[in-house]
Amino acid sequence: MRDKESYFISQFSNKHIGDDGAVIDNYVYSKDLFFENVHFKRSWMSLYDIAYKSMLINISDAIVMNAKPKYALLGIQIPSNFSKSKLKELSNGFLDAAKAYDFEIIGGDTIGGELLNISITLISHSDHPIYRNSVQLGDMVAFTGDLGSVKRDLEKLFAGEQISKQSKFIKPKLHGNFFYEAAPFIHSALDISDGLSKELSRLSQINKISFAFNRNFGKDILCSGEEYEILFTFAPHNFDILQKLAQKHSVPFTQFATVIKGSYLNTCPENHF
Repeated sequence: MRDKESYFISQFSNKHIGDDGAVIDNYVYSKDLFFENVHFKRSWMSLYDIAYKSMLINISDAIVMNAKPKYALLGIQIPSNFSKSKLKELSNGFLDAAKAYDFEIIGGDTIGGELLNISITLISHSDHPIYRNSVQLGDMVAFTGDLGSVKRDLEKLFAGEQISKQSKFIKPKLHGNFFYEAAPFIHSALDISDGLSKELSRLSQINKISFAFNRNFGKDILCSGEEYEILFTFAPHNFDILQKLAQKHSVPFTQFATVIKGSYLNTCPENHF
């Protein structure tokens, strides 16, 4: 049986489901949950960082679809013992992220509870969205940034150790400026939220393809989730221009495989259920 997440999503199958967001009339609608004791512990991050990251992981979905955020709806369960200063710190994280990426928080809902749980719906605009199902045989496959550090930092946190405030686990590095300029030369894309191997299996299933790797990756690279780097495919003749754009925006760029016929299965433990 497939993982429970995929099975549940399949119950609602329609033409809008299957990407990082649903495209309707040049708008991209996306949602992510960010729950205490599932995605974070309050002892690991400040309330400001928790709020800011919850926004970033939603913005990441918009970027990989070549969409720019316009509006956000915020749903939040607020612990009943939160003081006004804690509420202020939390709201500042949401507001600063919205300001940094030039969109507006237009509403939502709040409830009380014991844990801090966040749900964000992001509404973004794109004239030319990029989908997951546009992979072509012979495409090169690449990702931005460096993979593996989030897994290592998460293991440190579980061991009771401290991690750098600059860790990508606390503040993912998004590459919107690179991707928006690179989009015309890219066939398909998605963000690496559940690990490189899992995202490759998604591309494989949707496009009925596999990958010929030109380098070997260990579990530290393949299975590191919450990286929020960009996985994308493109025609080989666009390699040089994409490499130049990556250099222009100071974004590490790793080309590691070619698309071939076949299928690819995830080699890492499922992150959901």
